[in-house]
Amino acid sequence: MGTPTGDGNYSAKNITVLEGLEAVRKRPGMYIGSTGARGLHHLVWEVVDNSVDEALAGRCSAIEVTLTADGGVRIADDGSGIPVDLHEKEGRSALEVVLTVLHAGGKFDSQAYAVSGGLHGVGISVVNALSRLLVAEVRRDGGLYRQSYVRGVPQGPVERVGDASEAEYTIADSATGTNITFWPDPDIFEEIAFSIDTISRRLRDTAFLTAGLHITLIDEREVDPAELPDDATPDEPRVTVFHAPGGLRDFVDHIRNTKAKDGLHPVIHFESEEQGPNGLQSVELACQWINDYNDSILSFANTINTHEGGTHEEGFRTAITSVINRWAKDKNLLRSKEVESLTGDDLRSGLVAIVSVKVGDPQFEGQTKTKLGNTEVKSFVQTTTYARIAEWLEEHPSEGKLIVQKAEGEAQARIAARKARDLTRRKSLLESTSLPGKLADCQSRDPAESELYIVEGDSAGGSAKMARDRRTQAILPIRGKIINVEKARLPKILNNTEVQALITAMGTGFADDFDVAKARYHKLVLMADADVDGAHIRTLLLTFLFRHMKPLIEAGYVYLAQPPLYQITHPTRKKDVFYAFSDPERDAIFAQLPKDKKIDVQRFKGLGEMDANQLWETTMDPEKRTLKLVTMDDAAVADEMFTILMGDDVEARRNFIQSNAKYATLDV
Repeated sequence: MGTPTGDGNYSAKNITVLEGLEAVRKRPGMYIGSTGARGLHHLVWEVVDNSVDEALAGRCSAIEVTLTADGGVRIADDGSGIPVDLHEKEGRSALEVVLTVLHAGGKFDSQAYAVSGGLHGVGISVVNALSRLLVAEVRRDGGLYRQSYVRGVPQGPVERVGDASEAEYTIADSATGTNITFWPDPDIFEEIAFSIDTISRRLRDTAFLTAGLHITLIDEREVDPAELPDDATPDEPRVTVFHAPGGLRDFVDHIRNTKAKDGLHPVIHFESEEQGPNGLQSVELACQWINDYNDSILSFANTINTHEGGTHEEGFRTAITSVINRWAKDKNLLRSKEVESLTGDDLRSGLVAIVSVKVGDPQFEGQTKTKLGNTEVKSFVQTTTYARIAEWLEEHPSEGKLIVQKAEGEAQARIAARKARDLTRRKSLLESTSLPGKLADCQSRDPAESELYIVEGDSAGGSAKMARDRRTQAILPIRGKIINVEKARLPKILNNTEVQALITAMGTGFADDFDVAKARYHKLVLMADADVDGAHIRTLLLTFLFRHMKPLIEAGYVYLAQPPLYQITHPTRKKDVFYAFSDPERDAIFAQLPKDKKIDVQRFKGLGEMDANQLWETTMDPEKRTLKLVTMDDAAVADEMFTILMGDDVEARRNFIQSNAKYATLDV
C-alpha cells in the first residue's frame, strides 16, 4: 500500500512544472476555499499531506506539527527531503520551483510517487504565497539547506548552511527530511489563530489511515493555567502523540468506543490492490456491526476525507447490500413474512465502516471538492468488497446470522413506520390538504429565495411573524423541545407532532421518500434563545436533521440564526442603537461610547423579549443579520458529538462535560 513506483528515487528531474503562481494572493479563495478559519487550516493540511505522501511512498516514519509561540506552524518530517539540485528547465533549485510555481511537484510524476493526496505541489506553493514569512529547511545528501520567503518572494537562493547533522531541529536525528515553518499573512486571512482541536482531529484521522506513522502535535503557545492538565505547567508545551499500529482497525475501535456500544463480532479488515487505468489502485476496509441504530461510514481517498462520499463509498454500500441479501437468501435466514429482502438502510443500521482507497489520479467533485468521482473505483471497490465479505460470511456463519437478524429487526421497524406514515397520510387527506396550521408561510413559491424559520414558543413565534418579510420568510413555531431522535425508534419519531410539522413544511418527504429537490425552502433557519435551553433545542433539531434529513445539511440549506445578547444605547446618541453578540463585543462598544452619561444596556434573555422591529433589525434582515451555515466538513466529529451529547452513554457525556466545563459560559 502506497509503495513507490519505479526505482523510488526522488530528485529534481521528478519535478514537473505546469503553470505559474501569479494569481494566488489576488484570489486566495480559488485555491484554499476561503480566507476564514477553514482556509487558514487548509495551509496546514497541504504541508502535512506532503509529508504523509512521503510516508505512503515508504520514505517517512514520523511527522511533527508545532504551533509556535509566535503564531507560526512548523511541519517537520524524516522523509527524503524536497530535492535541492538544479531543475534543468527552470534553471534554479527544485526546492525554489516547488515553493514558487503552482502545479510544481513530484506528485505529478508517477516515477516518484505511486499515489498522493489533495493538491500537492499546488498546495505548498500556495502556502508560501499566502504566508507573510516562510522558511524551508531540507536535510538531504548530507547537507542542510535553507531558503526564506516573504509573501512568496524568495529572499535569496537556496543555500547550504551546514551539514545535515548540524540541523537545529530534526526528528530523531534523522539524516534526511523537510522542515517547513510558515506564518500566515494577516493581510489575507480574517483570523490567524490556529485551533488545536481542529488540527488534533485531522492528525488523529491521518494516523489511523497511515498505520504505524508517528505524528506528534506540539503547542508552544501561551495558555491560561486553568486550561492545563493537572500534571503540566504553563512553561511546558502541550504534546500529543498520534500512533495507530492497527490502522483502520484502531479507527473502528475508536468510533465504537465513543458510542459505548458492543460489537456483534470482531472487526472485519481487508485490503486489496490491482492495476487500474491510472496506475496501481488499492482499497482498505475495516468494518463492524454494533448494537446501535445509526451507521457511521467514513470514506477517504488518498487520505483525504471524502465526507461527501463518492464512487468508492457507492461501491461499498452496493456490495454490502447485495452480498448479505444473497447470503441470507441462500441460508434461508429471513423469518418474517413481511420482509422479502433487506434494504441498504436496514443493513447499514449499526454499521461502523472505514473505506480508504488510493488511486493514481483522484478526481474530486461536489460542493467542497470532497466527493470522489473516479468511475473505475466503484466497480473495483464493489467487486472486492463483495468477494471478501462473502468469504467472511462463509467463515463466520454465527456472526453473519446476528447481522442478518439485526437488519431484519430494522426492516420490521421500517415496515411498521411506513404503515404509520401511510395511515397519517390517509388521515391528512381526509381532514385537510393544507400545510401545518401553525405555519405562517411566505408568499414566494421559489425555493431559492424562500426561508423557513423554526422558532421555539408562541411569544417568539408571534414576534417573528410580525417582523418577517412576508414575501420570502416563513415561520414555523414549535412547542417545547422535540423528541431526542438519538434514543428513539422510527415509529416513535414519526409520531412526534413537531417532527411531523417540520417534515410537512419542508416538503421533502422522509426516509425512503426523501427528495431534497422537493425542498420548499433553501434556507432552513434554526432560531432559538441565546441561553442553555435554546442551545438544547438547537442540538435536538440538529440531531434530527443530521440523522434523518442529512441531505439538507449537505446541500447547504441549514443555518443557525445568531440573535444578539445585548442592546446598548447612550443618552447623548439616542438615535444610535448598538447590538452585541458576546461579552467582548459589548465591552468593545462600551469603550467607544462617551463616559459622561450612564450607558443603557438591555440583556435579551429570550427572543420573546424582542419586539418585531428589534428582531427584524438584528436577526432576520438579510442586509444586517448573521447566519451560521451548518456544514458536513467533519462528519466523523459530528457523528461522535451527537452520540456523546444525545445518546445513552451517561459516563461519556459526564466526561465530556467535565473536560469542557471551563469553556462554558454560564447563563446566570
